[in-house]
Amino acid sequence: MGAALCATTEVMEPRSERRVSQVQTQAQVRMDSWMSHMPPALQDIPLNLLAIPGSHNAITYNLDKQGKSAVDPSQPDLLKKADKYTSGLIRPLMHKWCETQNLTVTQQLNIGIRYCDLRIGHRPKDNSSNLYFYHGLYSKVTVEEILVEIRRWLDNHPHEVVILSFSHFLDIDNNRHIRLVNTIRKIFSGKLCPRTEMPTLRKMWQSGQQVIVSYEEHAFVNRNTDLWPHIPYWWANKVKARDLIKSLENHKSGGRPRGFFAAGINLTVDLPYITKHLHKSLKDLVKASNPAVLAWVKRQSPGNHQRGINIVAADFVGDGHFAQTVVLLNRKLLN
Repeated sequence: MGAALCATTEVMEPRSERRVSQVQTQAQVRMDSWMSHMPPALQDIPLNLLAIPGSHNAITYNLDKQGKSAVDPSQPDLLKKADKYTSGLIRPLMHKWCETQNLTVTQQLNIGIRYCDLRIGHRPKDNSSNLYFYHGLYSKVTVEEILVEIRRWLDNHPHEVVILSFSHFLDIDNNRHIRLVNTIRKIFSGKLCPRTEMPTLRKMWQSGQQVIVSYEEHAFVNRNTDLWPHIPYWWANKVKARDLIKSLENHKSGGRPRGFFAAGINLTVDLPYITKHLHKSLKDLVKASNPAVLAWVKRQSPGNHQRGINIVAADFVGDGHFAQTVVLLNRKLLN
């Protein structure tokens, strides 16, 4: 099971008075439209060189803790056995550590999130064609319902761009992949950005495109030009903030990938850790770790240099002012 972090505030302010004016305007913009109000100088920068706030395991606010569906098969055998006989006790405990977000996807988009980490699975013993999100437990809402919700939001925010990362496919066979890709195409008809050179905000606005779909199944990416390759995710697999930061710094020392990539500021817990902290939750861990991790985020810089960052993904993105903190990093490109 995974875990993660949040962030704090601010938003843009370089040296010349003209640029300061741009920054002050940016600082006053509602976060549901921060891309729409990017300074002109940033509208022509490739998206992989901007700082973009993201949501780790974005749809875990809707996990089923009532025992209506099985624990996902990737969990430890001990948990699966315990759930089989005592789901009423195990599910609430699992929920405290599996839930990584407590805002709906619309609320996340409204506060500035523009990258969604979507883990897709087929529920065991489900004879329907429905697919769900999962993280220890499965979501109650279907993938199609969430994608429709995102489309509705995009229609109301025509100059905002979202990056949807479909990954960690669980029990998704070829036919289910085909249905999922067709569902994505149908829902986001006219808004998908084809896989060409890295787009800028201005180019996407001019074409009416608003959605970049990253897909972890290489065979489907190779056959479909409206799917982008899987976006690398820097996962530290650490439970302490200092170890997380050290891991991310090690990733940075290897240089930035050529395309999109995400730095995950989410901590990770395992079953032994949970058994020693039964009275706690992932949210408690995030809250305690925020100061150190957010201080690290504020020190980062986007742009085309070896240690530049791109997407920063967190848990509980509504705590503090995580999205503003990441968007604020783009001010450094104006210096």
